[in-house]
Amino acid sequence: MSATAVHSLWTTAAEPIDKIPAPTVEYAQLAPALIVVGAAIVGVLVEAFVPRKVRYHVQVFLTVVALVAAFAAVVALAAGGYGTTKARIAAMGAIAVDGPALFLQGTILLASLVAVFTFAERRLDPEAHGNRVDSFAAQAASVPGSDSEKAAVKAGFTTTEVFPLVLFAITGMLVFPAANDLLTLFIALEVFSLPLYLLCAVARRKRLMSQEAAVKYFLLGAFSSAILLFGIAMLYGYAGSVSYAKIADVVDGSVRTIDPALADTMGNDALLLIGGAMILVGLLFKVGAVPFHMWTPDVYQGAPTPVTGFMAAATKVAAFGALLRLLYVVLPGMSWDWRPVLWAIAIITMLGGAIVAITQTDIKRLLAYSSIAHAGFILAGVIATTPDGISSVMFYLAAYSFVTIGAFAVVTLVRDAGGEATHLSKWAGLGRRSPLVAAVFAVFLLAFAGIPLTSGFTGKFAVFKAAAEGGAGALVVVGVISSAIAAFFYIRVIVLMFFSEPKAEGPTVAVPSPLTMTTIAVGVAVTLVLGVVPQYFLDLASQASVFVR
Repeated sequence: MSATAVHSLWTTAAEPIDKIPAPTVEYAQLAPALIVVGAAIVGVLVEAFVPRKVRYHVQVFLTVVALVAAFAAVVALAAGGYGTTKARIAAMGAIAVDGPALFLQGTILLASLVAVFTFAERRLDPEAHGNRVDSFAAQAASVPGSDSEKAAVKAGFTTTEVFPLVLFAITGMLVFPAANDLLTLFIALEVFSLPLYLLCAVARRKRLMSQEAAVKYFLLGAFSSAILLFGIAMLYGYAGSVSYAKIADVVDGSVRTIDPALADTMGNDALLLIGGAMILVGLLFKVGAVPFHMWTPDVYQGAPTPVTGFMAAATKVAAFGALLRLLYVVLPGMSWDWRPVLWAIAIITMLGGAIVAITQTDIKRLLAYSSIAHAGFILAGVIATTPDGISSVMFYLAAYSFVTIGAFAVVTLVRDAGGEATHLSKWAGLGRRSPLVAAVFAVFLLAFAGIPLTSGFTGKFAVFKAAAEGGAGALVVVGVISSAIAAFFYIRVIVLMFFSEPKAEGPTVAVPSPLTMTTIAVGVAVTLVLGVVPQYFLDLASQASVFVR
């Protein structure tokens, strides 16, 4: 066929197509996520062009400024009424700008800002060859123990790439609870999961354990993403759309016009039930609910501790936000189907996390199982299916995230010759060696246990009250029993720290820089303020508890 003939085919094929409409994007309403992703891209350029000596300072400054600016954007949107009267769907139906989205985005940004200070900490380890070192490998690409790693340590290299990676992860987390269609949900999930897989693998000490944790997290995360994607495909087949509102209309039966291409599958309840269940599995994996929790203890233990604290707090907030939106916006017409399933999952999660935690001998694994139990407590609020359920879950997430980051920041301080001393036996007598650090950790443990005058008590009370009013009284009874079991192992650690003799060769408590001190101080302050005077924040959560549809 001659070139002219081919060219004439092109022109005839191209003529009838109308102009593709340009998308309309409300940049101002998407500002929080755009600021963070912009800073992440600048951070990548910093790695490429800025001299190695000043990279660390540039990256820390850039990260902190970006998170503060993004939080200011969230506050500005909330002040402008986008959380209440002006709540709307932005970016051509992809992102919801409403109360829950802004509240959760604000929580994620504040928690991430506090967590980033622990990433930047460089005073805990002894100096290596005259250079200060942080928690991350000198050169992530070098094989553990190899000559290239030793040369990198000697040269004083640091993995400053962790800062842009954290910013990319935060971007995904900001979009995840605000996603208003299933494809945006999936893309946000991948955007925050992939940097987390990498961050888990770059610990300076115990590198092999860190890499093993990252591989486990990656493989299980890939499975959960695949299951979620299958679920999205099925819901698309069921409703003929990936938009939350349109799927909800088909579930309610209020859609009468059927796409002829989907006439055979549209409204097929089997697709709805299987698809909905698969998406739930993908989200429950991120939350760390039993039986999708298998990655949690190993990853929490193996990842660098600053990463564990960030991941434990921010991922939970993002995943529960997405779960709430899915259940309350897309599938409220199916609550008879999903509530019994979530009942069962909440019960085994609360009891499973609390009972298995009793047997743990490593402080990071203990906190991992504790986080699983907390996922069960938060699910009790999700099951309430009332506006109080939404606000209590959001309050609990805000309270929990600061306690978690603070607790893991304290774990970074207790060290021996091999780095962090995470075995519980090493913590014996810590209250006599360093009364302040032990007292601060005790405050966090009491908050986890839900003792009055801490944020943990207020959060649990709000969630259980919402669950009881939503008709899940039996669940509250199980929750209280699980809390009692959980209180046992938290208080056991406190007894170990204050009432047992310190060992002669026990660990030392490193003196951190003001960065980690700030993280711990903010954690304690938030824990006490939300425990003693929580009303303002409870009101804020209840004002922000209406999803835009």
